[in-house]
Amino acid sequence: MSLRDQLVFWVVIPAAGVGSRMRADRPKQYLLLGERSIIEHTLDCFLDHPALSGLVVCIAPDDPYWPALPCARDTRVQLAPGGRERCDSVLSGLQRLDELGANEHDWVLVHDAARPNLAREDLDRLLAELADDPVGGLLAVPARDTLKRVGPDGRVVETVDRSVIWQAFTPQMFRLGMLCDALEAALASRMQVTDEASALEWAGHSPRVVEGRADNLKVTRPEDLEWLAQRWKTDRES
Repeated sequence: MSLRDQLVFWVVIPAAGVGSRMRADRPKQYLLLGERSIIEHTLDCFLDHPALSGLVVCIAPDDPYWPALPCARDTRVQLAPGGRERCDSVLSGLQRLDELGANEHDWVLVHDAARPNLAREDLDRLLAELADDPVGGLLAVPARDTLKRVGPDGRVVETVDRSVIWQAFTPQMFRLGMLCDALEAALASRMQVTDEASALEWAGHSPRVVEGRADNLKVTRPEDLEWLAQRWKTDRES
């Protein structure tokens, strides 16, 4: 039995952010990594997967960069209007999936537009380990370094037990209906939603973490892009 027979999933890519910390002339998802934009590499992580049922990219209504990309003409990619915050964009993407015929019990994977180095083995592990989970979960990595809690004066208050701390990555995978309900309720209560898992947590659920690779890096600062570019160059030359 193929993976498609066992599990069908949808993907939502929120891509309406401006990425101000990159100090670039365009949103970070459109910066080049090699000869292609970051978001094109990100989409490649999913588009050829045999279990993909559909993919929605959420972009700003006045985005001038997306239409120029080859992937903008890929019939496997659908668009939804992005919102002011990440959670607004994700909710818009979920509503678009409903229009495309997704079922409330279908799985949805939400992935950062500027996280182009997702390994196929991590994606497959996430699908396999969460397929029967009652809540869903996310890729994450255990904290490696010593962690400090710091006060307003910049001085250390305490050392945090890193054995119970994980760094949240994406994709984050939840049922369409459950995720939509959690996001809508969180937004109505003006709760700060930093990722999809936090909305599920606020709704009383306990998402599961699935350990992934630490190089599933989100491009946030210039040095992140430099590291990825060097990594990809080394891989091609080896």
